[in-house]
Amino acid sequence: MSDDEADPELLALLRAHLGLGPRDPTAPPETRVLQSAEYIVDNAVDVALDMIGTRNAATLIYEQMQAKLYSFKKWSEHEMHPKASGPRDVKTLEFVFTVDLLNFCFWPEGEEGFVVEYKGGRWSGYWSLCAALWRALDEGTPITCPDYWHSEDFTFEVLENVFRSATKEPLPLLQERFDFLKQASEVLCKEYDLSLVNLIEDANHSAAGLVNLLADKFACFRDETRFERKTVRLLKRAQIFVADIWAAFEGEGFGRFEDIDKITMFADYRVPQMLHALGALTYSPPLEDAIKRKQEIAPGHSWEVQIRGCSIWCVESIRKLIIRQNPEASVNAILIDYFLYDTVKEIEKNATEEQFPHHRTRSVWY
Repeated sequence: MSDDEADPELLALLRAHLGLGPRDPTAPPETRVLQSAEYIVDNAVDVALDMIGTRNAATLIYEQMQAKLYSFKKWSEHEMHPKASGPRDVKTLEFVFTVDLLNFCFWPEGEEGFVVEYKGGRWSGYWSLCAALWRALDEGTPITCPDYWHSEDFTFEVLENVFRSATKEPLPLLQERFDFLKQASEVLCKEYDLSLVNLIEDANHSAAGLVNLLADKFACFRDETRFERKTVRLLKRAQIFVADIWAAFEGEGFGRFEDIDKITMFADYRVPQMLHALGALTYSPPLEDAIKRKQEIAPGHSWEVQIRGCSIWCVESIRKLIIRQNPEASVNAILIDYFLYDTVKEIEKNATEEQFPHHRTRSVWY
C-alpha cells in the first residue's frame, strides 16, 4: 500500500465509529436513542439544559423517590394498570401491548376533553385509554387480542364504540389508532403467527433488541424524524412498551431483560413539562411564549424535536448525577420517567392555579 492510499482497517474503524456501513452482527443491540438525543442537544438553539437546575432536580427527585419508596412495583399499583397473574401472563402482555400501541395524543381540543366513565369513575388523558380497554373487555369485546384485530369482525365502528366518550369530545386521532391496530396485526400475522409471545422471545431478553424489532418491523412504532440533516430516533412507544412489561412482570418472565438500563426516558409532553418546572430545561423566549399561548407545534418541527431530544438527555444526566451522588442507588431512566409523570399528574390534580402548560403537538408518536 502506498503512502497516499487509505488504510482499509482505519477506514472500517472510522465508519463503525460514525455509525456508517453494516453493523457488527455479534455486537449487543443498541437503540441509538441516546446518541440521537446527544446530537439534538449539541445542535439545539431553542432548548437547553440548565446544569444547576439539573443538579438540583437530581437531588430532589432522588430524595422524593426514596421518601415514597418508589420502584417499578408502583406501576401495577395504579388502578387502571393490569396485575399479572404470573411471569408469563399472556392477557397482561396483550393488554400492555395494546395500551402502548395506542398510547398517544390525549390532550383536548375543547374544555371537556375525551372522558371515559368506568366503574363509577371518570377517566381522562392516558387513563381514559386504559379505562376504555377494560370497559370493552368487560362488555365482551376482545379489544386487546391481535387475532381479533386481524379479523373481519374488527371494524372502525367497533373501535368508535370502544372509545365512546362521556362528553361531546371524541378521542383524537381515532382513525390513526384503528390503522395502527390493523397494521400491527398484519406484522404479527406475517412474522409471529399472531403471537406476542413469539415477538418477546425473538428479542432474547434484550430490551434494546425488542425496541429495535418494534421499530424495524412495525411502521407504527418507528418514531424517528429528521433534525439538522440527520435522522434521529426517539422511539417513545417502543421503549415504553419494553419498560411497561418490565414493570408489569417485575423483571421476571416476559419482563426479564438483561439490558433494561439501555432504555431512555419516553419523550412525550408531560415529562418535559416537569423538567421545565424543575428548572432543568430552559426554552428560548419565542418557544416559551408559544407554549404559554398553547400554540400547536407541528410534528417534526425543530422546536418539538428539540424538546423531546433534550428531555431524553436531561433525564440521562439526572440519572448519572443520582448515581454519582448515591453509588448504592438502584435507579434508571424508566423509574425517573415514571416518577416525573406521576408527580406532574398529581400536581395537576391538586393545583389551585394554572401551571406552565405542556407543548401541544398532534402526534401519533406520543
